[in-house]
Amino acid sequence: MTQPRIAPVLVLSLLLAAPACGDDADASGASTTSTSDTSGGTATGPGTTDATGDPGTTSNGATTGGTTGGEGVGCNGQSLLPRPAPDLPGPWPVGVRTASIGRLTVEVWYPALPGSEAGASPEVYDIRKALPESEQGKIPDDDNPWQTCACYRDLPPDDAHGPYPVVYFVHGTAGFRTQSLSQMTHWASRGFVVLAADHPGLWMADMLLFDMSGQDLQGDLDAMTAAVLATDGDLAFLAGLVDPTRTGMAGHSAGGNAVGPRGDDAEVIVPMAAGGVSDGARLASSLVLGAQSDQVVAYAQQVSGYESTPEPKRLVGLANTGHLAFSDLCALKNDQGQDLVEIAVEHGVMNANLAAGFLWDCEPSYLPPEDTTRVVNFATAAVFEETLMCDAAAGAALDGIMGSFPTEVGEFRKAP
Repeated sequence: MTQPRIAPVLVLSLLLAAPACGDDADASGASTTSTSDTSGGTATGPGTTDATGDPGTTSNGATTGGTTGGEGVGCNGQSLLPRPAPDLPGPWPVGVRTASIGRLTVEVWYPALPGSEAGASPEVYDIRKALPESEQGKIPDDDNPWQTCACYRDLPPDDAHGPYPVVYFVHGTAGFRTQSLSQMTHWASRGFVVLAADHPGLWMADMLLFDMSGQDLQGDLDAMTAAVLATDGDLAFLAGLVDPTRTGMAGHSAGGNAVGPRGDDAEVIVPMAAGGVSDGARLASSLVLGAQSDQVVAYAQQVSGYESTPEPKRLVGLANTGHLAFSDLCALKNDQGQDLVEIAVEHGVMNANLAAGFLWDCEPSYLPPEDTTRVVNFATAAVFEETLMCDAAAGAALDGIMGSFPTEVGEFRKAP
């Protein structure tokens, strides 16, 4: 999460559209104590990566390790490669394709054939394309915060394994489909097909114009789930590759509120910096992810969402970090070290001057983005794999998250 990573420089500006993020509560209700409905003392153990990609240590010096998902571990009918601990990248290289689904531009990340990435160049996203057309030419290439993906365009999918569960992600206010790229590629590397769209009326290009007229997140999710079932058109390559009966949904902020009521369509739902989850015919597990220092959606509001969520459920509250911890936005900078807001203001991007006072929740005193990303990757991968890959070890690892990340996790709850 350094140089080219995610980037809604102006996304913040637009985050000022608070209705999409939740209620008007401030962040004064953030908890500063660690609590747990169950013991979170020991962990099956996440692993972190050092420069070589091998398991290493956390920033607080705790040695980590552990493995989930051995050869053959999966639900009936699934063929999966063995997976390392939930915070480590999985065994698959990640392929990516862009699809059109009705009015939506959708990015699809998927497990690719091992070895097929040899000699390929990583995908690089130009976040200027998420700006209104009138603003896209204002930021020169040399000042652009290019977003490099741990993925490769058009790799052949690994059809020797699978079928793979599907995860849908919905971005937040003034976000875009690659705002949480670290999570998208992490899940795909571990055996999920992941879809994320630019949502009209919510994404950065519209929010900078204060145009929310096209917002229809439930309709967008309906269109995406129907397209995966049909596996035709741009998604024809998914035929036989996906198992739509094993589905997860996650969303950030407004996107978290959008996936919350989709329990009839997904077995696992993960709202981030948002509210809770409603019951549904397919719902089997929920994880509410929150940030205890969130300055946009009060942590107390996120806890309230957890409390109203039907069981079985978990809550993970990240310590000393804010609203954007579930995205790559705070980490994205250009070669000069400027963040998204600084770049946009310098080049006169429309309404960028409003960003710093609203949703730009990236305080220098917060935990380093790479630390919070590791925890978010760990928690989300574990909860998805527990149910969608029938991996009990992943669930056990998640239940031990406070012991594995004592500095980064301030609260864990589980019920029952």
